[in-house]
Amino acid sequence: MRTEISISGFGGQGVILAGLLLGKAAINDNKYAVQTQSYGPESRGGAARSEVVISDQKIDYPKVIEADTVVALSQPAFDKYCQNLKENTTIITDSDLVKALENKVYSIPFTKIADTLGKKVVANSVMIGYLLASTEVVTVKSMESTIQENVPENTVELNLEAFKQGVEFWKKGKKNGKG
Repeated sequence: MRTEISISGFGGQGVILAGLLLGKAAINDNKYAVQTQSYGPESRGGAARSEVVISDQKIDYPKVIEADTVVALSQPAFDKYCQNLKENTTIITDSDLVKALENKVYSIPFTKIADTLGKKVVANSVMIGYLLASTEVVTVKSMESTIQENVPENTVELNLEAFKQGVEFWKKGKKNGKG
């Protein structure tokens, strides 16, 4: 089955890294994965987007055609990429940075959760945890080992804790009928 995920936000939010980690975790789960990225000329603050296609069969086209899940970590990303989607596309936003009025949007305080860990910069790892728990597109074990292998050594524990917080936030929401 082909799963298409689009992650967008500002440069510096870890959008590209999140897509790379998701693709590598899928490969570790013996799936096929393709990750593409685009970003503005600014290293921080410009637009950034990562698309990941994951499948249990060879991927014949590497771009997202109709996203199954769209993550928007900034208001401009939401305004640009969360319009004209297929009916059952799941939309996930950072509730601290995106104001969305649609009922079908899951607004999660990724930045606030990361801030409780002492570094807002790991909001992308919180988001990955939530995304993974809600979609089950890759296994938790695979993502944990992918994080350990691909983030700077001095941030491994913090990123793993942020990832776990995202998973737990989804589990709490599901238990309360909001997952």
